[in-house]
Amino acid sequence: MSSTDVALVLGTRPEIVKLAGVARLLGPRARIVWSGQHWDPALTTTFFAQYGLPRPHHLLTGVGGEPRGRQIGRMVSALSDHLTAHPPAAVVVQGDTNTAAAGALAAHCAGIPVVHVEAGLRSFDPGMPEEANRRLIAPLADLHCAPTAIAAAHLLREGIEPDRVVVTGNTVVEATLETLPTEAEAHRVLAEHAVSPGGYVLATIHRPENTDDAARLAQILDQLAALELPVLLPLHPRTRAAVEAFGLRHPATRLRRIEPLDHAGFLSLARHCRLLVSDSGGIQEECTVLKRPLVVVRNSTERPEAVQAGFARLARPGHELARALRELLADETVDERLGRLPSPYGTGQASAEIVAALRGRYLGPGRTPVPAVVPTAAPAVERVTARAVERAAGEPATAAAHPGR
Repeated sequence: MSSTDVALVLGTRPEIVKLAGVARLLGPRARIVWSGQHWDPALTTTFFAQYGLPRPHHLLTGVGGEPRGRQIGRMVSALSDHLTAHPPAAVVVQGDTNTAAAGALAAHCAGIPVVHVEAGLRSFDPGMPEEANRRLIAPLADLHCAPTAIAAAHLLREGIEPDRVVVTGNTVVEATLETLPTEAEAHRVLAEHAVSPGGYVLATIHRPENTDDAARLAQILDQLAALELPVLLPLHPRTRAAVEAFGLRHPATRLRRIEPLDHAGFLSLARHCRLLVSDSGGIQEECTVLKRPLVVVRNSTERPEAVQAGFARLARPGHELARALRELLADETVDERLGRLPSPYGTGQASAEIVAALRGRYLGPGRTPVPAVVPTAAPAVERVTARAVERAAGEPATAAAHPGR
């Protein structure tokens, strides 16, 4: 293959955040391809500018807001055309978005190697669209950049060859550290929202399992509104639409609804809040860098490392959520305890590790293979994860880690 560039297929804000470091290290060899999955300029263009990334080489439009099947189909078609006309040395996809699934499928059909960043995450929840995307990408990927040993162990148990898996850490660590504002800047953001350090809760709710169920969403809003501390709620477009569609304006107005923030603004609020409450995947990682406690409002999580380490607690809406909110807000030792814990997602070298693997396998002289993970750790990792999820969810580990089985 004569091409000397690598296509980074992006389509959502988290993908911009998590692949910006990889793009910068690749320099002129990085070709950014934008799928348009996130279409709100206030939530996307800002992120490109914030991370100093150039305008995408190839831009798809008109797919944002489409039903999932139609969105993926249109992205696969457009990406296939682009990659076939201008084949790169490899295609990098990140995470578990529709964009990542479409990018991997389009590259595979075009005969181009697929590199999956943040590979190996598993919730074992077949009803989660992201889980379907992750499992779609795995057999298509030529190189799996797993963020942790737990993720790598999942891949090995699924039959992925060890020499195609490398543990790199998660790029969220360096992205968070690089973007974290100064204390002066952070306090300015807090002042804009009329809150003081440790005196508020920061919540984000956007996943379909919460927003597409009227009763569930109402329960979450009611339980957040019942807290004594003010709750800041940046409204995702999907959540805003659900609030309107389900007639939930009243419970929503009892919260401090704010406009979506850029990454630096969000980190300012997250770093100084008393408690984080979210269904986001990325926040489960960021909380381990910020040393803040998090309640994960979901049925299951593909990131058990944050739970295992003690940063996050998994809770369904209802009595589990109420108990988790009450206990974490009453815990006076949480700041000191979390401040001593290292992040399970690495020390901030993930982007460099990923680029080294890319250069060694696809761009460098001789294209030497990447080092393999050690498969013997898989059984121990599985046992630790099961215990951690059991402690977090308060029920047998098999039900929490593998709902519906």
